[in-house]
Amino acid sequence: MKAAVVDRPGGIPALREVPDPRPGDGEVRVTVAAVAVENVDRAIVAGTHYTAAEFQAALPAIPCFDGIGHLADGSTVGFGGLRPPHGALAEHVVVPAAYTVPIPEEIAAPTAAALSSAITAMTMRTAGGLTAGETVLVQGATGVAGRLAVQVARLLGAGRVVATGRDPVALEEVGADAVVNTDVDDERLIQAFRAHAGEGYDVVVDYLWGRPTALLARALVPDSFTLAKPTRLVQVGESAGPDIRLSADALRTSGLEIYGAGRNAASGMAAAYQQVVEWVRAGALTIPVVTMPLSAIAEAWTRTDLRGRRLVIVPG
Repeated sequence: MKAAVVDRPGGIPALREVPDPRPGDGEVRVTVAAVAVENVDRAIVAGTHYTAAEFQAALPAIPCFDGIGHLADGSTVGFGGLRPPHGALAEHVVVPAAYTVPIPEEIAAPTAAALSSAITAMTMRTAGGLTAGETVLVQGATGVAGRLAVQVARLLGAGRVVATGRDPVALEEVGADAVVNTDVDDERLIQAFRAHAGEGYDVVVDYLWGRPTALLARALVPDSFTLAKPTRLVQVGESAGPDIRLSADALRTSGLEIYGAGRNAASGMAAAYQQVVEWVRAGALTIPVVTMPLSAIAEAWTRTDLRGRRLVIVPG
């Protein structure tokens, strides 16, 4: 069968012929229908993600660890449980049967492959405890997940949504109540965070980290001995950098509470997934995707013109 193979750290996947996998006890063979290529997949290939060691040690290896496919009976499932050197960017995969979940017929395979981008936005509720009427700040709203986070905030009943990003044109497209351009000097960005806070940011969904989040923390520090309104920041991504400088007063007096996206995942993510599925089925939540065939994986992997759309690899 054909598969996309990476042979060195940070390499571009190339289409190659590899052995067709055969299922063992407790495993099923899946014909792959759609695989979303996300930032985490690129980071694993580059060796910069904290889980990348296993993939790097297995090179040459096939990227991506989950996707959508068809079982022998024709049913459509989401699949996972792949371990390097095996990956999802192939014509067929073998996975533990327990790592498959049914996909509703109404959801096309490319859209189903990109559901995880919307599910990360649900951390504003599962990890951040968002309740209806609260104000949400989406840090990094012009990417795929960030745009979906704006939609999800609306669907969860947020009273006000503020979006940040470096592209002013894209920011105007995301549908937020207010926008903050992060491509300005430090002092202007701090002032913009304060100007658009209204009565305060209740939940921050943070896909950026790095400089913008460090400056947000500074913006939340009050100018007097008042007790600031709590701000629950959910750390999801790090597209602006893996580190921040956090001063003591940013925690002592600002009301800032920082949570990882995995908080309450074990108890809340199953319901979050079902909610996203229902929104997509009803047409209330739309996930923009761009599909490209597996045969064009090298070109697809290096695309830089997606502008808020998720790249999904399909057969061909």
